[in-house]
Amino acid sequence: MAEQKEQRNKKKSNNKTREKESEWQERVVQIRRVTKVVKGGKKLSFRAIVIIGNERGQVGVGVGKASDVIGAVKKGVADGKKHLIEVPLTKTNSIPHPIDGAGGGAKVMMRPAAPGTGVIAGGAVRTVLELAGVRNILAKQLGSGNPLNNARAAVNALSTLRTLSDVAAERGIAVENLYG
Repeated sequence: MAEQKEQRNKKKSNNKTREKESEWQERVVQIRRVTKVVKGGKKLSFRAIVIIGNERGQVGVGVGKASDVIGAVKKGVADGKKHLIEVPLTKTNSIPHPIDGAGGGAKVMMRPAAPGTGVIAGGAVRTVLELAGVRNILAKQLGSGNPLNNARAAVNALSTLRTLSDVAAERGIAVENLYG
């Protein structure tokens, strides 16, 4: 009898840990084979670019390298969780104001959109926005087509977003007095 209770409790705790893990979604944007020339020849390894988010305003980009793909993805997920950012979303699941971001040679332009527009973006930027929980936005990649730099540019843009209440708090005035 006690053993059966223990097994039920274990199942419940396993379900809770799965729920916590399933809260975060991860998407692999790119896996690359990279080689390093060493004394004995060439050493092969894999680089994985992983974007992780909870679709409720938190997103991060991680990079992992390992001798096998699974190890690289795991390291990328761990790196993404270390570099999470908070994204302020509006009631319509858009961004509060137009913003531009840069990362490496890539530039990203983002504009808020009306409800029902959807995510109009391409490549790694689209993945970042979807995992951040943005539902209505217009975005354009400019410059480089490198997925890592574009993802970092998108994260850079999203991290510099501010809401009206944030700006009012910084200035020490009421939100109503911002325009007056």
